[in-house]
Amino acid sequence: MTNNLFEKIENSSPIDFGDIFNKSIELFKKIWVQGFVHLLITMAVMIPLFAVMYIPIFALAGLSGLENNYGEYGDYGYPQEELSIGLMIIFIVLVLIVSMVATTFQFGINAHFYRVCRQVDMGEAQSSKYFMFFKGKYLGKIFAISIATFGIALLAALLCYIPILYVMVPIHLLGAIFAFNPDLSVSDLIKASFKLGNKIWLIAFGLIFVSSMLAQLVGMLLCFVGIFFTAFFVYMPVYYMYKEAIGFDETEPKEDTLLVE
Repeated sequence: MTNNLFEKIENSSPIDFGDIFNKSIELFKKIWVQGFVHLLITMAVMIPLFAVMYIPIFALAGLSGLENNYGEYGDYGYPQEELSIGLMIIFIVLVLIVSMVATTFQFGINAHFYRVCRQVDMGEAQSSKYFMFFKGKYLGKIFAISIATFGIALLAALLCYIPILYVMVPIHLLGAIFAFNPDLSVSDLIKASFKLGNKIWLIAFGLIFVSSMLAQLVGMLLCFVGIFFTAFFVYMPVYYMYKEAIGFDETEPKEDTLLVE
């Protein structure tokens, strides 16, 4: 299966910017409600997660109040500076954990959205199993992918940020590649995303950039509330890039076969 995917990428025909962009707009007209639902699900989990990160900030604020009231030492006789450093370390660790959990959840929801894109595009029956990738072996896999993409982005940022422009294309493609090839290993999924990204990078970057700008612009024109409805438009070109470059097999497992024990 892995060799077959790489072979498809190697033999894929060039993709057309205008064709994919027009198809993305047409698909968006049919699926914008589902995009909005996926966004609401993501926000329902993200907001409480990120709210948790502010607990150490409140603790630090309270600690500062203690310092003003009691001087150099707190209630238990420990230097206030050491307590502040300790809380700051806890805060950093908490931010990393919450970020990884949030990224994992968003990746899983986005992967389901790509499958919905296919269902609507191909005229298949739609499914509401939004959490299909949060079961069995797929949960650990999307968590590993999230850690890997975080590491890739961090490394790109450390290299003066310019490489981020390069890695953003494979990272965007990774969601679609996983959605339709969930049984591949994490390393093979990442290799496939970079292999495809290298081949179509310029057009892919242009599509991702233009679709992102258009989604934000249209959302702002609709009194900013529209962003909630246009945010998922950026995933349409990614879906069509996958479809045009790799395509779908009749033997590909359907969604119900992905529900593992």
